[in-house]
Amino acid sequence: MSTVPSGTWVEVGRTVLSAEQRAPGLPADTAAVPLVLRVSGFLMEPAAVGQPARIRTLIGREQSGTLLVVNPSYTHTFGETVPELLTIGTEVPR
Repeated sequence: MSTVPSGTWVEVGRTVLSAEQRAPGLPADTAAVPLVLRVSGFLMEPAAVGQPARIRTLIGREQSGTLLVVNPSYTHTFGETVPELLTIGTEVPR
């Protein structure tokens, strides 16, 4: 297990609410899983993936949790291009 140096951009996570602590009005599939926080920031002390770590976010907040990812990136998309939407806004006469 290698140690990640302080100052590295990382993501930590922690459980905010267990499944038993979740609100009673939630859908069953949501209520069955814990509420998990994942936040990115700069590592404040050296730590290894899977171990407790403290970070400082871009806005200066200090957070702690389990070190999950080193140099995290965004993996979401807005889906495939919809050709019919590309000309919206250009069809109005000028």
